[in-house]
Amino acid sequence: MERLDEIGERIRQHLEEKNAARDRALQQSRTLIRHCSLAIRAAHREERAEAQAQLAEASKLQAELRSNLAAYPDLYHAGYTQDALKEYVEASIVTAILSGEPLPAPEDVGVDNAAYLCGLGEAAGELRRRVLDILRHGRTDEAERLMAVMDDIYGLLVTMDFPDALTGSFFSASSRPSLN
Repeated sequence: MERLDEIGERIRQHLEEKNAARDRALQQSRTLIRHCSLAIRAAHREERAEAQAQLAEASKLQAELRSNLAAYPDLYHAGYTQDALKEYVEASIVTAILSGEPLPAPEDVGVDNAAYLCGLGEAAGELRRRVLDILRHGRTDEAERLMAVMDDIYGLLVTMDFPDALTGSFFSASSRPSLN
């Protein structure tokens, strides 16, 4: 039974390291979400430089989060981490579309497909908000452009009906955002 103490200590050390990684990931996720929110807010205000600065900070945090959790895939795929990544996708897409830039792909933002689809759906909601805002100012051409983008997003999302086993239940038929 002498070996039991050694085994127990090794397990305890691993769990302490994993708990520390979890604590860091929670903090990084909150900070990442804050930068994404600030980027979206700046994009809505047409403060392009500020939106890009906030998005750059979010990008660094996203990369750190992914790197720090490489040894712990279960923490990387935990709800709080995936929520932060979804927010990063949303901010990246909203900023690109409102700036007239190309739509970033999942590999451009460093996320898996399910997080990307969820962020894409959330981005459509932000575009709706933008359309309503600019219509008050008579910018109908831009509103039409954004509505066409929203329609394209919706057209894609309604075709993504796959079992939770494939999507990790992060993006399933029941969780798909509605544009209504």
